Amino acid sequence: MLNVPANGLADVTIRSLASDGSGVGELPDGRIIFIPRSAPGDKTRVKVTALKRRWARGQLEEILSPTEERSNPLCSLYDKCGGCSLQHIPYSEQLKWKGRFVAEALSRIGGLEVDKVPVTASPHLSRYRNRMTFTLRRLRAGRVVAGLHGLDRPSHVIDVKSECILPEPEITSAWISLRDNWGTGARRLPLGGRLRLTLRNSKSGIDLLIEGGTSAWSPEALMKQVPSVSTVWHEPSDTGAIELVYGKVHEDIWVGEKLLLVGDVFLQVNRAAAQLLQEYVIATSGSPDSAVDAYCGVGYYGRQLANSGAAVVGIDVSGTALTSSCEKRSGNYRTVQGAVEEHLSNFLPVDLLILNPPRSGLESTIPLQILDAPPETIIYVSCDPATLARDLKRLGSAYALIDYEAFDLFPQTAHIETVVVLRRSENQ
Repeated sequence: MLNVPANGLADVTIRSLASDGSGVGELPDGRIIFIPRSAPGDKTRVKVTALKRRWARGQLEEILSPTEERSNPLCSLYDKCGGCSLQHIPYSEQLKWKGRFVAEALSRIGGLEVDKVPVTASPHLSRYRNRMTFTLRRLRAGRVVAGLHGLDRPSHVIDVKSECILPEPEITSAWISLRDNWGTGARRLPLGGRLRLTLRNSKSGIDLLIEGGTSAWSPEALMKQVPSVSTVWHEPSDTGAIELVYGKVHEDIWVGEKLLLVGDVFLQVNRAAAQLLQEYVIATSGSPDSAVDAYCGVGYYGRQLANSGAAVVGIDVSGTALTSSCEKRSGNYRTVQGAVEEHLSNFLPVDLLILNPPRSGLESTIPLQILDAPPETIIYVSCDPATLARDLKRLGSAYALIDYEAFDLFPQTAHIETVVVLRRSENQ
């Protein structure tokens, strides 16, 4: 029979961190408990909020004896906002734990012999995000709450003004201006109970993407009051199509290349750290004669390789991303629009395959396509250590792990980008 701590409270010593940033300890009955905002070495009193057969979740009630390896959070909303998870951990320790998250996933899930994963630090620890998404909810009596999702309460929205330490200063200023001028009940925004508002900063200005609401809306009244936002995109709930409704398409310079920022085209949020990652990928690519850049997005890797003489095919489902570059395309570089799993096998084998999938990792048929016509080298860029490890295991013994490095694109959070280099085994 499972024993529930009296009054739901228990004293717990934190011994490690979980991959979501929660502290990990043990209840008196032996069950593992996960406690956000706790740090390894803390002696805590926690309230048990979820009790399962083998594990539990808790809420930090009191730090009885803090570890020396704690830092004071910079954000006044940190105790209730779910946007960050590691502000209470010194940055040097954040990097150590993120390296451990990757190493543990590769070892435990992937079955790979990995001891220590090096982590490249972000040049900026705050004010690094060039894109920020907020949720707006209209409540009763004309009330509006707009900000980020609550800690352990994803359906709850925490009202955020200027407190957040993650966005670049220009985004914070634009967000404050929007809040001050959208009117009672946010009447100058599209109608709808819930909207997603994304601000993106670029070299040519700030744009706003509004997801949700009705299409019968004009941005003119609001934009006259918010000159810091020069472009507005809208994806209404009733059409599902992104439209430019105000201003003109912004241009940006990304790792020396000019790009068009159409709609929700994806770029990494941490410009400086992303450049370090991209330079590492190119440096480890060598000099292939042929390559496929799968999930290529705006095509940075493919164009760089093509300019060095490789014959490259870029594959991505987003036609907007494929046509975003303003650079003159090399004759060695061609693109294919569509799902990677539908097209990859048409272009294998090659000397080099670059994989940069979404957080969910590779679609299940892709490892089979790779094994059927294996490239000599694979460079896999991942934003989720668990799905990365799963996919590497699917490739089995066909590839040897040659190199790996993590890049901290998301300081103060538990997220981490990882790059692994695989070489085709000699017996294949």
